[in-house]
Amino acid sequence: MIKELIIGSRGSKLALLYAHKAKDTILKNTDLREENVVIKVITTKGDQVKNERLSELGGKGLFSSNIEKELMDKNIDIAVHALKDLPAMETNGLITDFFLERNDPKEILVSKDKKKLKELNVKSIVGTSSYRREFQIKRLRPDINCKLIRGNVDTRIKKLKEGRYDAIILSLAGIKCLKLENEITEIFTTKEILPSAGQGIIALQCRENDNEIISLLKKINHDETYKRAHAERNILKVLEGNCETAVGAHSIIDGENIIVEAELFSLDGSKRFYEKKTEKIEKFNEVGKRIGEILKIKSNNSYKR
Repeated sequence: MIKELIIGSRGSKLALLYAHKAKDTILKNTDLREENVVIKVITTKGDQVKNERLSELGGKGLFSSNIEKELMDKNIDIAVHALKDLPAMETNGLITDFFLERNDPKEILVSKDKKKLKELNVKSIVGTSSYRREFQIKRLRPDINCKLIRGNVDTRIKKLKEGRYDAIILSLAGIKCLKLENEITEIFTTKEILPSAGQGIIALQCRENDNEIISLLKKINHDETYKRAHAERNILKVLEGNCETAVGAHSIIDGENIIVEAELFSLDGSKRFYEKKTEKIEKFNEVGKRIGEILKIKSNNSYKR
């Protein structure tokens, strides 16, 4: 029987809100009491370096490696991650197979003077830390200049208001969780901007041989989110996705079907490869892999010409 459960999390305001959401869900669905569940704050390399692209520092693992080490060293029992920040390939000895109900995965624009993307002045500066977002924005507004921005949501909005940028791109899930909806200028549809694979999903990770914790996490795993997470993440696994691989992916479940779409950009953003498929829900694993394989073939063929 579990006497104390230690949840590991990054220390940002948003990360801690996710950790508390995980804690509350666990308390509602198990016999554990408030005093038995502890949240431990862990500083990650991604939090420490705030003026360079993650891809230039080592990729998505910068937000998870320290937390995963604490998990492997048995200093925590569960790690809470934003799924979009996790590398596609699982770390040996750990399992990331449990998910809270997905938040809205869409992207948003926040601008200084409440101008929507199409209304921004020519050559306006838009802040983003993601090549994917940069390439997607430039497809909608080729004249826009994208400039690196790092830091948590509050920091990015502060930099915008200080006049360093004309607008910034953020995730709707984070803005909603922080109750900053009043800052939103524009919400993009997934047709306009495909989000990152797993965006809006809180993932729970544990040791692969910790059967007691696995049994607990199975009680709170959200089935629809589980299927969508795997469909989208399998695209990345095939493409060996990291921070330098500009990939957008999104899925929905409609009745008995799962509909998955994804796009892959060339390294310089000049080429875009797109694929969309509909399959029966039970094929959620296969459809993601198949889309990844098709995108890989399309990309490889374009470079052979």
